[in-house]
Amino acid sequence: MPAPNSITPKQLMRLVGTPEAPVLIDICIDADFEADPYLIPGSVRHPATDIDGIADRIGGHSAVMICQKGKKLSQGVVSWLRSKGLSAEYLDGGMHGWRDMPGAPRIPASAVPRRPDGYSLWVTRHRPKIDRIACPWLIRRFVDPKAQFLFVAPSEVEATAAAFCANAFDIEGVFWSHRQDRCTFDTMLDEFQLHIPALDRLATVIRAADTNRHDLAPESAGLLAVSVGLSRQYRDDHQNLEAGLHLYDALYRWARDGFDEGHDWPTGRTS
Repeated sequence: MPAPNSITPKQLMRLVGTPEAPVLIDICIDADFEADPYLIPGSVRHPATDIDGIADRIGGHSAVMICQKGKKLSQGVVSWLRSKGLSAEYLDGGMHGWRDMPGAPRIPASAVPRRPDGYSLWVTRHRPKIDRIACPWLIRRFVDPKAQFLFVAPSEVEATAAAFCANAFDIEGVFWSHRQDRCTFDTMLDEFQLHIPALDRLATVIRAADTNRHDLAPESAGLLAVSVGLSRQYRDDHQNLEAGLHLYDALYRWARDGFDEGHDWPTGRTS
């Protein structure tokens, strides 16, 4: 039976990647982290001794503290936070418990490009449709919930990235882009080591829609239609992105839980 104020790795896995995910704070001491420099998707590093800083990061949200084994460090921080009236739990078994759970993804910390202020900044071509909405969704839900995105004219992407210490993506000739016949979304799954069945299934649909190869996944035609519709509905790219995040939240739940569900109504109809 889980201890009070704890959450199991299996329970947390059901929340990661969804809008209901708690704020994840990795409070492993530096020596432990350097020996195993990986992050649970969506988590951010913060010193356990900085309780006020952790409280600021949490704000009014629920949170999960992650230390190496889920013992004194995370349990102490959780109790301290709860004494301040904040909603916090610790990960049962800590990072070791997560690491030992079959299929649990972990992101190499070195793969997450953060600015000195702690969050990541990304820039791409304006008028996004498929890959340029899917990639921000992946980053926000699995890599950096505080990530910010800029949309500029294609000719200005690299210069804008240089000016603002941002990461250019989904343009030719940059690291975060298409590789062979695969999309930028595929590249991000590779680099962040996020190859879990639901994301791989979703990646196939995105790739089929983005490269006009609808034979790869029948759902891709629908994704293209909705993506074009959103781009026509919103003149502002950031409004388009916010609407697109909801779209990909739904697609992720389909890819995780509902991909084998069909629909036939009324049933038994012969003509």
